[in-house]
Amino acid sequence: MFELMFCSLLTILPDYLYRRYAQGKRFGKEITFFSVWYELRWGITGCLMLTVSLITMIFYFHPATNSATLYFRTVPILPEGSGRVAEVKVGFSQAVKEGDVLFTLDSSRQQAAVETAKRKIAEVEAAMEAAKADVVKAEAQTEEAKANYQQAKDELDTKSDLQRRNPGIVPQRDIEKLQVLVSQRQSGVDAAAAAKESAALQVSTLLPAQKASAVAALDQAQVDLDKTFVRAGVDGRVEQFAVRPGDVVNQMMRPAGVLIPEGAGRKVLQAGFGQIEAQVMKEGMVAEATCISRPWVIIPMVVTTVQDYIAAGQFQAGQQLLEAQNAVKPGTILAFLEPLYKNGLDGVTPGSACIVNAYTSNHEEINAKGTSTGRAIALHVVDGVGLVHALLLRIQALLLPIKTLVLSGH
Repeated sequence: MFELMFCSLLTILPDYLYRRYAQGKRFGKEITFFSVWYELRWGITGCLMLTVSLITMIFYFHPATNSATLYFRTVPILPEGSGRVAEVKVGFSQAVKEGDVLFTLDSSRQQAAVETAKRKIAEVEAAMEAAKADVVKAEAQTEEAKANYQQAKDELDTKSDLQRRNPGIVPQRDIEKLQVLVSQRQSGVDAAAAAKESAALQVSTLLPAQKASAVAALDQAQVDLDKTFVRAGVDGRVEQFAVRPGDVVNQMMRPAGVLIPEGAGRKVLQAGFGQIEAQVMKEGMVAEATCISRPWVIIPMVVTTVQDYIAAGQFQAGQQLLEAQNAVKPGTILAFLEPLYKNGLDGVTPGSACIVNAYTSNHEEINAKGTSTGRAIALHVVDGVGLVHALLLRIQALLLPIKTLVLSGH
């Protein structure tokens, strides 16, 4: 409507002034309801053509969209395992800090596993003390076996020396018995040494390995016990936290609630523009937004990122071929916008519906040396009509509360 009124000032009004003052035709006389089309046909035709051209130029070079909002990430509150809720630490809606306990699960089985692992460690430590005593005992037995061996060997050497000096003085049978006894005592020494080595291996290798396994089992049991404490992963706010003691929760069921990270949805606005504007939307474009949660306010913004893909074209590999007719709704060009000034989005509720206008700027091309005069004029016109779109946005911002509260049947 605004474009039509503006164009009529450039076409219909001059045509009427010519008819009135150059040809002397007046409304109600020569120009009537039945002859207005014939008399002002040039102005009306020019007005329609100029209006269509102006609207096309405005909406192409200065795209607008109502599909804009401040999306925010939510973190589902779920335990890593499954179990029955034992205690709830927070309310239905509450601010939390990272690491705060949200709720706990029944941990009787995990606590029993922790206690069992602790007992196992104590058992291994007691076995290590006993093994150390066995080492001392084996050392004493080794010394005793060596003494017995040395005694038998000395006696054998003495009687063998006497037999060599005075043959027949010592019975041969006694020497043979002593030789057998020396061999027996040598075996005792070897057995005692083996027992000592075995006890030493128990202390230095086997029992430390068993203790390490017991400590690892305790760590695993403690991890399982810690999993029964469901904590907040980030600073934020818990919303719709309806879980209560006695509820059974696991990862396959619905979340116990959602955690909204602090600052989520308060820095970036996402807007979806039509596909026809894919060649126009560029990073660095100046934009303006007005949101229903902050009426009568125009927020200056800048386009920081333009998504290079259209979500409507994505697919997942399956067993059926794609059918193009199933893509009924065309996708949009997703753009990310940030406020031009610090704290520009203060007061805008995350998730709020917004209206966004983006403006094409050809200032650099106009001032470039190689730009012709005709093209510079055309680009000036393109940049100038952005003022019309900016005015339309302000009219929308002014009427948005009225449209929402009055005309929508609120």
